Amino acid sequence: MGEILALVEARLLTTLGEPDARAAVTFLGTDRIEVLRFVDGDVVRYATLGMSAQPMADPTATLADPVKGPRAELILSVRAGLADTDKVLRPLAVLAASPQVEGVIVTPGASLEVGEPLWPGAPFSSVLVAEPGGLVEDLKTDAPMEPVRFLPLLPMTHNEAAWKRVRGAQELQERWLSHGTDLRDPLRGSVNLD
Repeated sequence: MGEILALVEARLLTTLGEPDARAAVTFLGTDRIEVLRFVDGDVVRYATLGMSAQPMADPTATLADPVKGPRAELILSVRAGLADTDKVLRPLAVLAASPQVEGVIVTPGASLEVGEPLWPGAPFSSVLVAEPGGLVEDLKTDAPMEPVRFLPLLPMTHNEAAWKRVRGAQELQERWLSHGTDLRDPLRGSVNLD
């Protein structure tokens, strides 16, 4: 699967430029997950590398298919210099390892929870998985493998995460849009949910 990761890394570098830092995390019983940091003006982007090495499998399947199944990497974009967002590396690696560890299939509209602030002082401990294709295009692979999708992550406050569970991802995204919420602000408060 090293070939897949080389192609994924090449796609990230072509789209986002050279990373100015990278860190690697290995959890017991999982493949290594790297997190690459890209700086683009006043925006810092963190992208996982390693989640797509294996396809995500249905946790109820008796045997995971080593080739077929969805593949993805995660991307988080935040404004630079407002918070110590580099501490998000480990939580991002935890989220990227969740398909291997917990049998989770990460798809747009899903909520992912890390159980602690994404970085020190962050009002977020969970993220909403957004639709792919906007920032980094899907990476086509040879059949029968599915394309690698680059899924943006949108940090959610506790109130937003609870509201999303009741109303759904679409309504939360519409609420953010109608209120002009800066989803890249690492210190933002919860959007008005009344």
